[in-house]
Amino acid sequence: MKLANRIYGIIGIKSTMANWNADFSGRPKSTGNGDIFASDKALKYPMKKMWESYGKNILFVKSLKQGKSKDGNDKLVPNTLGERYGLLFGDIKKAKSTKEVLSNLFNCIDVKNFGATFPEDGYNLSITGAVQIGQGFNKFGDINIEVQNILSPFADSRAKEKNENGEDASQSTLGTKIVTDEAHYFYGFCINPLAYNDYKEILGDDFGYNEDDYAEFKKAARFCATYFNSNSKFGCENEFAMFIETAVDAYLPDLSSYMDFICKDKNRSVNLEKIEKMIESSDVKKVEIYYNPLSLDVETKFDKFDIYSGNKI
Repeated sequence: MKLANRIYGIIGIKSTMANWNADFSGRPKSTGNGDIFASDKALKYPMKKMWESYGKNILFVKSLKQGKSKDGNDKLVPNTLGERYGLLFGDIKKAKSTKEVLSNLFNCIDVKNFGATFPEDGYNLSITGAVQIGQGFNKFGDINIEVQNILSPFADSRAKEKNENGEDASQSTLGTKIVTDEAHYFYGFCINPLAYNDYKEILGDDFGYNEDDYAEFKKAARFCATYFNSNSKFGCENEFAMFIETAVDAYLPDLSSYMDFICKDKNRSVNLEKIEKMIESSDVKKVEIYYNPLSLDVETKFDKFDIYSGNKI
């Protein structure tokens, strides 16, 4: 069944001795004035990997093929966008119409949620996603960046080239791992199911962002960081998620700017009083708040649920 109402909310990610989103220097991303934040891509990626593990079609994710280096040796190289499409749906050159390509794109759950830019083989398609996610700003003030030196068990294989004397390496190499001791990132998001109305003429009146699509997004919003245990992301977990279902013509700003994150000694809590006042005059159909009660307190009058079990608190 298609959704008609807008949905607004917040997704909270806790990072303990981990690096949720690094810049190219390896340090946590920050603004010019030093505020630490994480991009929407840092959240979307584990969502995509989680969906992919369930067998869902994912278009915008890195996949590899066997290629050749300049000297003719075999090496792994990333697929192009067209090749990635071909892995899922067959050679795009054999597509018979724009409708077929568009339908295939929307059969990818990442495209159905986040949209796509697809400039391949003459199909210059640009899809604005029904789900829009903002930047996730860290709301924990007493944050420290820790740099860990890591000793490799191996010598540098290129030491002879780098050495002025042309000597082999006499010591093993050093690396670094950069983490934050504690950070709490909060992303605002909005779902506008009417974003796909323009495609009804091509794909039929039944096409649209539906309840199943929303259920998949909602599940990923509760579990994706906890699911994705890479080396740098181990220690990152979903700790908070809020979903506010409104009428079609109800409009709300980025809600993450209006929540208060409170730290007192070792206790962490979220106060939603400002948001409660904001939506009093809006046509709100349903509010659900999920969080980890073992690490976070939430002060609100709305229904609260355990983020992992789904049980009401």
